[in-house]
Amino acid sequence: MSGSKAKWVYLAILSLIWGSSFILIKKSLVGLTDYQVGSLRIVLTSLFLFSIGFRSIREIKRKHWKWVAISGFVSSFFPPFLFATAQTQIGSGISSILNSIVPLNTIIFGALLFGIGVTIRQVWGVIIGLIGTIMLILGGLMAEKGGLDAAFSGNTNFWYSGLIIMATIGYALNVNIIKKYLSSISALAVTTGNFLFIFLPGLAVLYWTGFFQTIMESQEMQRSAMYVVLLSLVGTAVAKVLFNKMVQIASPVFASSVTYTMPIVAVGWGILDGERFGFIQIVAAAIILIGVYLSNKKKS
Repeated sequence: MSGSKAKWVYLAILSLIWGSSFILIKKSLVGLTDYQVGSLRIVLTSLFLFSIGFRSIREIKRKHWKWVAISGFVSSFFPPFLFATAQTQIGSGISSILNSIVPLNTIIFGALLFGIGVTIRQVWGVIIGLIGTIMLILGGLMAEKGGLDAAFSGNTNFWYSGLIIMATIGYALNVNIIKKYLSSISALAVTTGNFLFIFLPGLAVLYWTGFFQTIMESQEMQRSAMYVVLLSLVGTAVAKVLFNKMVQIASPVFASSVTYTMPIVAVGWGILDGERFGFIQIVAAAIILIGVYLSNKKKS
């Protein structure tokens, strides 16, 4: 399969996997704390990747290790904890909207720090996709809460939004790092190398949460841990390899556009779970796809 076709396949698969992660996280949090879910996810993903990809790290040369380490921390270690802390103070709707600025940050930091050029059409694609994502989430909030004002009512501490913005910057930096410095290395090697650096810090956090002292005493924790296993193996390990491969064969902006298509899948799960889906959300989904298409255009 050619790269131009393969990247769309990767986008569809990643949208399905990461869009489905929300329901797995929801199930995991029934018996585990947010930091236990995040750190356990890092530890389990690391062990899985070490078992299948440890030999591949021989592809990583000395000049690459610095970038592999930075990539691992900014994309796979800090974001889970930044999101967890932020969402103790702000709603999931606001968090999802803020997460959609990853492509915008990819363009900004790609141009400022990595010398990666973008076209006017790509910029418009990102903006259109962001508008569609905001419409999609707001449509769901209004349908659930009964209006725009009600959707945003509550004790929301917007200062914590900065933590999510920090996480999106980390994702954007990762996309550009892989594209500029790590494209010659296999996606499996990059991903395994990432977790080689964050495994021990993740294990330390998991120990600090008291997970090992209580897991055998609580059936609820054990059930939740099984959801984290699925989340780790598919939602993190497999998805990370696929995403890194997509970054290598597509533009950074196209790769980061997965943050636009994920909500479509998440809404689908919501429908299956009995949530309402209105006309505005259908329009928003179409706008998102238009934005992704435009962001993939290379010529202005």
